[in-house]
Amino acid sequence: MLAIALDVEYRTTQHPTTHFSLTSKRGTIITPRNGGSIHVARELDFGGDPDLAWVFDKLHQLPNCIWLDSASDNQFDRGRYSFLSADPVAWCSADMDSPDPWPVLYEWCRKLQHLVPRHDEATSDLPPFWGGIAGLLAYESAWWLEPSLRPTNSPRTDPIPGLAIGLYDWTFAVDHQTQKTWLLSTGISETFDLDRDRAIERADQVMSWLGGDGSYPSASNHADAPQQYATSQPPTKTRRDPRYEGVTSNFTDDSYAAAVQDIVDRICSGDSFQVNLAQTLTHEATCKPEELYTRLRAINPAPYAAYFDAGDYHVLSSSPEGFLQVRSDEAGDRSVVTRPIKGTVAKTEDDQENERLGAVLLASEKDRAENIMIVDLMRNDLSRVCTDESVQVTKLCELERYQSVQHLVSTVRGTLDSDATVADLLAACFPGGSITGAPKVEAMRTIAHLERRPRGPYCGSLGYISLSGAGDFNILIRTVTQRTVSTGESIWEFPVGGGITARSNPERETEETWVKAASLLEAITSAG
Repeated sequence: MLAIALDVEYRTTQHPTTHFSLTSKRGTIITPRNGGSIHVARELDFGGDPDLAWVFDKLHQLPNCIWLDSASDNQFDRGRYSFLSADPVAWCSADMDSPDPWPVLYEWCRKLQHLVPRHDEATSDLPPFWGGIAGLLAYESAWWLEPSLRPTNSPRTDPIPGLAIGLYDWTFAVDHQTQKTWLLSTGISETFDLDRDRAIERADQVMSWLGGDGSYPSASNHADAPQQYATSQPPTKTRRDPRYEGVTSNFTDDSYAAAVQDIVDRICSGDSFQVNLAQTLTHEATCKPEELYTRLRAINPAPYAAYFDAGDYHVLSSSPEGFLQVRSDEAGDRSVVTRPIKGTVAKTEDDQENERLGAVLLASEKDRAENIMIVDLMRNDLSRVCTDESVQVTKLCELERYQSVQHLVSTVRGTLDSDATVADLLAACFPGGSITGAPKVEAMRTIAHLERRPRGPYCGSLGYISLSGAGDFNILIRTVTQRTVSTGESIWEFPVGGGITARSNPERETEETWVKAASLLEAITSAG
């Protein structure tokens, strides 16, 4: 068998110094533990609301553009910050036929953690992501962590996404609460060296790109590949939901309900306590990914929304769910927060109806039991890398309202062990229990057996590990993957699902998937 190497690329392009008419209000230099000036922070005044949409419009064509977009809930911590970056100095991409890429993530995290600076009053008001590691862990990347999950045969011939991460040396950062925007440039190189002059030159270059001088670096390897967007009727497929023209599924409503009943029977037999089941909806792509994402964030803004150009595919998410958040305090302790979501009802235009539906959800024994089971699972996962007795449940089954749905959300906190990295934390907890079930490995085996296709980015995580010591990852629900299939056509895939327990009603669980899909379907069926 031919060995397949990891796609690890170190980009050493020299960046010329350029100038831009927008000047910073002030600059901040941060001194790390090992000495040296490494970071330049330019507070910018773009005028009006500090929304990065116009920056995205200018810079989305750069290689591996990532926009961590808190498009709603800006008054809360979960929606406080947004970040946009591109053109990383190093890049690692792996599909599920590649060698295990987790050692690359471990190595990068160790090197980055060594560079985290001392706490400094001058930097305390900066947003948490200054630059560092950012990207995607697809759902199937758990196969490398638990090899028994890898199927012995798979009918799919297209590559299955695994991991895609970059080392980003600059970012636009917005604090929506203070209405401030920064360009942060770290000067970090592909070898994890830090240089202030490089940081200044890179910041000047980014501002020149924003000014539209046209001197962009080459985009991803597949940027020039021809993309075919559908302008006629999609090909006939065997399973199609009649409510949405052009949308197909790997389940019919009847077969999805039967799969739910199968899980209920397995739970009653003692195989699992809970299993998350999803159906994958598919539609031919009728526009570019950046256009669909712009439409999606307008229709269904979410606090953990994101756009990511992974090279071979694009991830477009309006996720309401956070997976893991890491923050450092003055003493150097790192707090970890996870916020599992379980329990969903619709949100309508009628406030009284929303109150009624919310009260029904809060009183639902089935939904509360589902949420509490996942809280217990996440407590166990965090305890593997957190200090003894630090893991606590601080909120349990609280109601939160989003653009089109209402959820039950809980909060679990802990303190990360001093010798653990964020990569260790991810490995201990991935994938999130709210989108697998419990016990996790057995639930994932049931998912693979019933869904019979990989999930890809869906139910994986997208986020960052910062030079500041902070980290933040979402759970990729309400997410579209745009990719090109072997025929050359571009398609949108967007799974939707829910947690199944012994009390689940198959027909209601089936209908809940369509409630969750509503905003995605609105964006997709109005495209083109």
